[in-house]
Amino acid sequence: MSYINGIIAAFIATVVLSAIMLMKGAMGIMPELNVIKMLSGMSANMLQMPANPMIGWVMHFVIGSIIWGALFVAGLKLWPGSSSMMKGISFSIAAWLLMMILPMPMAGAGVFGLNMGIMAPIMTFVLHVIYGLVMGAIFTKLEERQHASSQTAH
Repeated sequence: MSYINGIIAAFIATVVLSAIMLMKGAMGIMPELNVIKMLSGMSANMLQMPANPMIGWVMHFVIGSIIWGALFVAGLKLWPGSSSMMKGISFSIAAWLLMMILPMPMAGAGVFGLNMGIMAPIMTFVLHVIYGLVMGAIFTKLEERQHASSQTAH
């Protein structure tokens, strides 16, 4: 098990998630559900400075890549599922639940983001499941590649 592989897999999953978020925004689907704007606003409030979308993007990638990637690997044996993909989905559902009860209310969206309507928790749930599926699949490939290269080295 490699933390580096977990962080790489989580980074790729964050890129995929970000692309979906950008497409969602470009199509005008739920513009009020803008994670980057929420993270920018929360950081601006905490730092007593104007909101900056770049800070929101940095926070999004640090959380999605480094923090979630490392936590996924740290708890790999604990997450339910028979494969890394299923474990990725289990992990992402836990991350979704955490997001719904902590940052969403802090951003003024209410618990589960319900101030934005019932579609907010549904859409964020689907996005998190996609993230977990991608992270788990990429992690599996990276671990298999690492294991194969260590076998050929001996």
